[in-house]
Amino acid sequence: MKKKPGILYGIGVGPGDPDLLTIKAVNILKSVDVVFAASSIKNKHSLAVEIARPHIAENTDMRALPFQMSNNEAERGKLWEQNAEIIMLELQKGKSVAFLTLGDSLTYSTYGYLLKIINKKAPQIKVVSVPGITSYQAAAARLNTPLVEGDESLLITSGARGGDELRKYGVSADNVVLLKAYKNVADINSALKEANLLENSIGISRCGRKDEKIFRDVTVFEKRKPDYWTLVIAKKNKAYDQ
Repeated sequence: MKKKPGILYGIGVGPGDPDLLTIKAVNILKSVDVVFAASSIKNKHSLAVEIARPHIAENTDMRALPFQMSNNEAERGKLWEQNAEIIMLELQKGKSVAFLTLGDSLTYSTYGYLLKIINKKAPQIKVVSVPGITSYQAAAARLNTPLVEGDESLLITSGARGGDELRKYGVSADNVVLLKAYKNVADINSALKEANLLENSIGISRCGRKDEKIFRDVTVFEKRKPDYWTLVIAKKNKAYDQ
């Protein structure tokens, strides 16, 4: 008799503090058979596992899946397909599986790509996506400042291509969050200046972790390249806790 497929849980583990996982995420991690997480192709280290480890049941089968952030779309797609197959194999054995992702499970996440592949190839598999606290929510809390109020607007975008996205959408935004603000920083700062946001911008690296750093002047990034886990919050109406 064919086994009923297991359930796939996509779990957002938050920005870095193990205490910021939701109760639902913790309860799932205590009960699943297998935990997967993305890792670099260079090593098997996973920050998501490091964050969630205190909540994962002892003797749980934990596996790192290598992902490459290549500019080659075909290479990326091939690796996502391979990793999705590995996950589906365990699910088809009837095992319950969790895939960990930093921040929220469906905001700029590796899990989102896997979800589309699995839904297409194995629509019979039940999937439960568990939201997590994003890095920018944690950063706003760390700064004791509202992200957005009243009828203000909030733009959340990527800084991976420098200031391009900010120029496209951010001129009229009251509040801006730039994620992946670790490269092309001079262009990011130029775009912030064009939008009259540079003076009211704050950078945060590794928010919620022991080595967290806050930068009140983001122009320092032009002289010292920021950490990979860096974001910028910019507000037209300054409201940061000083």
